Amino acid sequence: MNILIVDDEPLARSRLRTLVGDCTDTERHALAEAATAAEAMSLLTPSGGRSFDVVLLDIHMPGQDGLCLAQTLQTLSHPPAVVFVTAHADHAVSAFELDAVDYLTKPVRLERLQQALTKAQRALRPAGGAALAAPVAQAAALPPGETLVIQDRGRTERVPLSEVLYLKAEQKYVTVRTAARSYILDGSLSELEARHPGQFLRIHRNALVARRAVRALEKHYDPEEGEGWAVRLHGLAELLAVSRRQVAAVREEIARA
Repeated sequence: MNILIVDDEPLARSRLRTLVGDCTDTERHALAEAATAAEAMSLLTPSGGRSFDVVLLDIHMPGQDGLCLAQTLQTLSHPPAVVFVTAHADHAVSAFELDAVDYLTKPVRLERLQQALTKAQRALRPAGGAALAAPVAQAAALPPGETLVIQDRGRTERVPLSEVLYLKAEQKYVTVRTAARSYILDGSLSELEARHPGQFLRIHRNALVARRAVRALEKHYDPEEGEGWAVRLHGLAELLAVSRRQVAAVREEIARA
């Protein structure tokens, strides 16, 4: 793949060049560098005479920042795949709204860079032209909010809403549960409920479940709350307590399904 590294720090560009060279995939990568958005555009426009598949893009740079440059790249006839590489984790949501393939935080680990390049490589058109990420194209076709952007131990990823089984409020964060694993999300349960009203059903003041995942309503004994009701979800062994106020809504959901 042809890769353009855009970062105003020479040491950061040098480190990325070294990491790309250390990647263990079989494809060889041609590399170029730019220190500013203006330099990058001079290479990316037709007059620059270069075609790039992937841009490894910093966010905070003198002049136009990386987010603005990513917006500009989307206007190109064959936009490259964008992987943000930044010291700041707080721009992840904005980055993915710009259809970034991945979001890496500095210092970049070799395995994370290789994962990002693999994503970009899969996204290349069969004809071998400039990159257009298939996952990105699919995401653009989805209604807004169909993924949750989650930051976990320095890794930022999209979790498809279609995989989420339940959301549970835990003090200052929300547990996001899929069949495979749990994630921690900073946010409010009420905000998530308002944002995705058709996707989730409230079963308790601290829990929402995916409507499509509701399997059964069962009698359940809780050591703290005594005898009550619980919902069973497809793909999950654990039961989730249902408040008495929400029992009728759960019954109605099961009957409608």
